[in-house]
Order: sequence, then C-alpha cells, then structure tokens
Amino acid sequence: MRNEKFIHTLGNCINHCNYCADACLGEDNLEMMVSCIRTDKVCAEACAALVQILAIDGANVKGLVQYCKQVCGECADECGKHDSRHCQDCAKSCRECEKACEEFLT
Repeated sequence: MRNEKFIHTLGNCINHCNYCADACLGEDNLEMMVSCIRTDKVCAEACAALVQILAIDGANVKGLVQYCKQVCGECADECGKHDSRHCQDCAKSCRECEKACEEFLT
C-alpha cells in the first residue's frame, strides 16, 4: 500500500504531539507553554484528519497534505524552542512528518 508508510509517519506525529501537549501541562511555567500546547493540538488534529481521509480511495488530499506540512513545520519550530525532552522529540517527529508530506506531494 503506497500510503502505509505515510500513515505510519502521520500516526507517530499525532502520538508525539498529543504526548507533548499533555506533558507541557505539567511544566512549571505553564504560561510559557501555551503556544506549544495549542500548536501540538492543531498539528495532531490536522494529521488525524489526513489519516482518515487517506483511507478513502480516490480522495483528493493534496490541499490537506499541504496544510499538514505547514502545520508540522510550525509545530516543529515551536517545540524546538523548548529544552524539554518531550518537546524535542515532538519537534523531530514533526520534521519527519513534514518531510513525508513533501515526498507525498512530489
């Protein structure tokens, strides 16, 4: 299946974003983490929507893949600003997903 690896990468990104958002809630300076939490949530939801639509044979997903790529890049940038392991892991996963989106589009 052509999309199997892509779906796996999206799922990994979803998991990291959800974990990061939850872990950020436990940080000492919660106010500093608000943008990270929001970005994680948007990224996870965009990737989840894409996974669901990829399951529909013949669905036109190009626009959603482009949006997902953009959101993954934004999330990677935001998480990359923080030293926490969960943020760094999330940033890495988002970069991988961003790359997978780019490869899907080419």
